[in-house]
Amino acid sequence: MKNVGIFYGSSTGNTEAAAKKLQQEFGPDKAQIFDVANAKASDMDNFPNLIFGSSTWGMGDLEEEFEEFVSEIQQENLEGKKVAIFGCGDQEAYADSFVDAMGLIYEVLRNKGCDIVGKISTEGYEFDESKAVVNGQFIGLPLDEDNQSDLTDERIKSWADQLKKEFI
Repeated sequence: MKNVGIFYGSSTGNTEAAAKKLQQEFGPDKAQIFDVANAKASDMDNFPNLIFGSSTWGMGDLEEEFEEFVSEIQQENLEGKKVAIFGCGDQEAYADSFVDAMGLIYEVLRNKGCDIVGKISTEGYEFDESKAVVNGQFIGLPLDEDNQSDLTDERIKSWADQLKKEFI
């Protein structure tokens, strides 16, 4: 039984690649990925564990397809589900809005009755500001393919190992 649903929005392919790597970490028999451009709220129903991923665009905006998918999330009952968030961003060029999309997703999920898991330290990242930092921690996994692509695989593996312990 697949118990992890991974929903991503990707314009350049970086977030899609990360979603596929996450699926591999959980195993294709345990995780299913969905491009939010084609997903519906009902696709979330069968999963006790959800992962949402979006890149950050412009000065802190959600990826276009994910921005549209937010309405699907808002109408879904997420009570009792475990939810994790990851995002792609550029901490040098956009140091004032690094992975803000993660923070925007967090705001949508915060009052949905779900348990948000997968928080990690800000250590190893260099940025000025981020809506994805709450109480001194990232609320999920930030990835920076522009400046730290050499750390992506290791970060995904480590985060997936953490989620395996936090998920139902």
